[in-house]
Amino acid sequence: MTQEKFDTIYQRAAHRKGGAAELEKIVRAPLSQAELSQITDDRWLAAFTEKVFQCGISWNVVRKKWPQFEEVFFEFDIEKMLMLPNEMWEQKAQDPRIIRHLTKVMTIPANAMMIHNAKREADSFSQMVADWPSERITELWDYLKKHGKRLGGNTGAYTLRQMGKDTFILSSDVEAHLRSTDVVDSGRNTKRAQLAASKAFNEWQQQSGRSLSEISQIVAYSCGDNRVSL
Repeated sequence: MTQEKFDTIYQRAAHRKGGAAELEKIVRAPLSQAELSQITDDRWLAAFTEKVFQCGISWNVVRKKWPQFEEVFFEFDIEKMLMLPNEMWEQKAQDPRIIRHLTKVMTIPANAMMIHNAKREADSFSQMVADWPSERITELWDYLKKHGKRLGGNTGAYTLRQMGKDTFILSSDVEAHLRSTDVVDSGRNTKRAQLAASKAFNEWQQQSGRSLSEISQIVAYSCGDNRVSL
């Protein structure tokens, strides 16, 4: 099969969601570069940590406990995170107020260091993310995987989307669509799959003038378990 035109995908998604107006209500646009650059380091660390803990655990369970996470980890203040000794991290990993998981807790200082070190390449981590070209978004995924901890797979990409960075996500629905049209024919996390997906999304962006984030959501809504009563 050949890659579908975006208009075809959009019309199918609109039909499944009850019309174009209803579809547009649930499609979330990314932040502007200016808005993204204003996000503080502590919010990035909190977001990465939340996504790491949500892997393999009910997202709602993590959300319900999140106020306690913020309390235990000093609202994810980067400088405080970098100053804590290893034995303190072990103690915090046993705190009953959070989900006790030492391996995941130890991602916090590692990812705090990644955020801190980004200042070598830009004014701030947020500025680096904001300036990263959308046509090379999978390279930002690779950066998070290489320099951070447990941010590979979809974890890093989901965090970027949540924070407002323009990115597509290889969710199960998006991946299913790309496979059904023979765009992707290798493992989801392989370089080959990422390059093929990136090429497809860049073409859809040229056809539609929409952000990668919006296109990704619309592709997902066009297939999978996304039907509504019509």
